[in-house]
Amino acid sequence: MHSLTLFEVAAEYRDMAERLADLDLDDQTIADTLEAEGGALVAKGTNVAFVVRNLEASAEAIKAAEQQMSARRKAIEARSKRLRDYLLDAMQLAGVSKIESPHFVLSVRANPPSVNVFDAAQVPADFMRQPEPPPAEPDKKRIAEALKAGQDVPGCALSRSHRIEIK
Repeated sequence: MHSLTLFEVAAEYRDMAERLADLDLDDQTIADTLEAEGGALVAKGTNVAFVVRNLEASAEAIKAAEQQMSARRKAIEARSKRLRDYLLDAMQLAGVSKIESPHFVLSVRANPPSVNVFDAAQVPADFMRQPEPPPAEPDKKRIAEALKAGQDVPGCALSRSHRIEIK
């Protein structure tokens, strides 16, 4: 048994509406007939809306889980850093530069030298780098305002799309 898709049900509904309009019936008869025959469209549309809501709920749950996992990862990274610092401080305080165990070899090592810029205003221009400016991009809000006011903006046009609202 073949179940009709939402598109097939919608096409049948539209065809029926067009056939009824061609029969030269009064508006109330057409509306009553369409309402009586529109059950399949309502049922299919409702079922699709249930799937949409379910997918949206799943996406929100995944987003919340991502945020929780990110926060947990950051906390674990911070704890790891604190423990590394604690270990380094303890070894330096004891004057020990190496600890060997069956599991690890811990060594205190000097990092490569790093530059500490304490006053960027004093740095000569030869040692400054300029970041690339971001590429220009259309200001859609201003373009929309201009088009709505009747102004011609080359390469632009207003368009209106549709969305489904599920309440």
